[in-house]
Amino acid sequence: MKRVVPENRIALLMKAPEQGLSEAEAAALGTQYGTNVIAEHPPSSAARLAKETFGDPMIWFLVVTSAIFGLIGQYTDMAVLLGAIAPLVGMDLYLHRRTQASIEGLRSALTTTARVIREGAERQVEAEELVPGDLVRITAGESFPADGIIVSGTSLQAEESSLTGEAYPVLKRPIRQLAVPEEEAWVFAGTRLLTGSAEIRLIFTGAETIYGEIVEAAVSGSSERTPLQQSVAALVKRLLAFAAFICLLLAAVRLWQGFGLVDAFLSAAILAVAAVPEEFPVVLTFFLGVGVYRLARAKALVRRGTAVENIGRVSVICTDKTGTITEGKLTYREGVPCPGVPQEWLMSVAALASRQDSSDPLDIAILSAATPISSSWQRLAVFPFTEGRRRETASWRRDTGAVVVAVKGAPETILALCNLSGADLKHWQQVASTSSGRGEKVIACAWQDVAAATSDEPVAGFKLAGLISVTDPIRPGVREAVNQARAAGIQTVMVTGDHPETALAIAREAGIAEAPVAILGDDLSSTLHGMSDDALRDLAVVARATPAQKVLLVEALRGTGRVVAVTGDGVNDAPALRAADVGIAMGLRGTRTAREVSAIVLMDDNFGTVVTAIAEGRQLFQNLRRSFAFLLMIHLPLVATAALVPLLGYPLLYLPVHIVWLELLIHPAAILGFQQRADGRGHSKRQENRDFFTGIEWAVLGATGTGIAGAVLAVFMLAIENGSGPDHARSMAFVSLVNGLAVLLLSLTGIRYRIPNFLAAVAVASSLIFIQFGSVARIAHLHPLPLEHWVVAAGAGAIPALGALIFTAIGSHPFRRSSPSQP
Repeated sequence: MKRVVPENRIALLMKAPEQGLSEAEAAALGTQYGTNVIAEHPPSSAARLAKETFGDPMIWFLVVTSAIFGLIGQYTDMAVLLGAIAPLVGMDLYLHRRTQASIEGLRSALTTTARVIREGAERQVEAEELVPGDLVRITAGESFPADGIIVSGTSLQAEESSLTGEAYPVLKRPIRQLAVPEEEAWVFAGTRLLTGSAEIRLIFTGAETIYGEIVEAAVSGSSERTPLQQSVAALVKRLLAFAAFICLLLAAVRLWQGFGLVDAFLSAAILAVAAVPEEFPVVLTFFLGVGVYRLARAKALVRRGTAVENIGRVSVICTDKTGTITEGKLTYREGVPCPGVPQEWLMSVAALASRQDSSDPLDIAILSAATPISSSWQRLAVFPFTEGRRRETASWRRDTGAVVVAVKGAPETILALCNLSGADLKHWQQVASTSSGRGEKVIACAWQDVAAATSDEPVAGFKLAGLISVTDPIRPGVREAVNQARAAGIQTVMVTGDHPETALAIAREAGIAEAPVAILGDDLSSTLHGMSDDALRDLAVVARATPAQKVLLVEALRGTGRVVAVTGDGVNDAPALRAADVGIAMGLRGTRTAREVSAIVLMDDNFGTVVTAIAEGRQLFQNLRRSFAFLLMIHLPLVATAALVPLLGYPLLYLPVHIVWLELLIHPAAILGFQQRADGRGHSKRQENRDFFTGIEWAVLGATGTGIAGAVLAVFMLAIENGSGPDHARSMAFVSLVNGLAVLLLSLTGIRYRIPNFLAAVAVASSLIFIQFGSVARIAHLHPLPLEHWVVAAGAGAIPALGALIFTAIGSHPFRRSSPSQP
């Protein structure tokens, strides 16, 4: 891993390796950059938790109904309802703790104190008091308190698995080049030194560390309201309005039927609590928080909540090449000078056209292979590389006083600036094509002598010095990641500014396509205009692409209805990152502009991380869909029977204690029962689209919920009609409903997972306790059942609940399509 030192912090490295800060300097730097508060200590959340807990309509339902039971002298029921508040609050506390566990888990790897040099002496300070510029001493076994650069030390190895996932020790050594610190000189908060001892000059502290970005993502990544949250909120409002109307109607009907005020109130209140879908926003918020945390652990930092929703739906990845598909570390391979041009002069021209203070991998590769430019030479002007110009030019005054202009850039651009015959031009084009076909990046270099320096860049009259080729090897694991993406039905399109032959060679090596065809950026508009959707699905390589052309490609892919992810690192990538459904910026080498417009920032700049994040997102979205399906299929029979039984003039099916019991089963099942992880055995082929449920899935949800409602209603009414008392009929109905709940949970999650199996077993066991134990049954207004009634009631509820298996089968189909709908 490597970071770039901002220009305003390079001065921090200019201090002598053994020189620490004074207290005055530390205070000034702390004011300028902030201190090292990487993970805020969670403030006391008792007040906030109390506010959220007592905002739960279930709590107020229990308080009000228990008060009414107390007023009419039914103290046992009052006590039961008041006692039920405790497990509800306890469940809220547990779920709150699960949400905070991610932050606590991230904090656990951080050191709390550090040994720092202040006022010329070593002292122990709180890690949070450190500032950029501090000199910190670290010995073997200690954790690094912030991101910094090693200025001295020997025999150094670090363990960085908390950030990179790499279990092997990483070799470290002190800085050798101040302007561009090597990768081996960097150390990071949350990692630790394994061997040796070192002195570290801190560069980034607090939220600016890579670890701090993880914590910030976990804390705030899900705070914004996503489109799905907005849809759920709108759904809740509509259901609340409908529930209020039905409750008033039900109360009026019960009064008209002569059941009295208490019965009318209980009927309406129970229906209201059953109908209020408070679980939906709670489940969604919890799942989004889990998504932020899981993606952070997969080295993908979520900056916008929409990314958690969309990453699992991605079906196309438009990826850049350098640093994502490849390592982004260019190495000089060879130089091919023109006849009569010495090899040394070719390299000198290339060096003159490079920036000595640059962190550009190409400049670094050239300068490392060239003879250093004489200190007596003076650089006069620089015309930097741009996407439109595809070249970089610099003018220099030699030690003799003469002026030379050197230029390097894309072969086709530089060759056009030179005075070449037709045969020579064809020859050098063939040389460039051959090198590019081997996957090498080819640069042409040229020069001209001028009488005097001017403010204008020469655009003709250059002499070709020759060609230089550099290589950028494929990242380890990229080919495997591309194959995983293909197996999951995800199309990979490499979009690069490189020569098409280079792009094609890299695409073949990375496995993006067996026989890829490159489309040039300048031809993209006309090509896309006549391209069918099927042809777009076969697109693999776009070369020589400009920022505007990248946006054109993203819009065309999105126009087919697919969800598009774009990776990028530079300012030139910002338009495409913004246009994508999921913009993914490089965290290590990406510019601030790229990170600001992106929804996700990669910690390791690796294409494999994108594919891993999609796998996590797909599983998370699948979990969320099944959780919502469970809530809909269990709430439909609950609400239907709570309304129909009283409206038909029968004794109340549900009493307050029963609603509490059911909520204690439904709430944790919806949240904790659907937390399956991506199993790592390969990506699902499921193609998520922009809709939550398809029309067929809505039909299955409705049919399954209606079937369970019909079963519950039938066993209750038949028991009443056959002369059984209300408690006996109610017990039959509850056996049917609770067994239906358990079968729904198992059908939607399978039987491979421990937590949903446990929750289903708890549901069935609770019905045994509430119904078969006489003392408990009396309190709950239920009645023990004979075995044959158990079997009938349980089967009646379980059989229609098996319809959830159809929903699961449809949802797992790789070619799921839908029309627009809302959850």
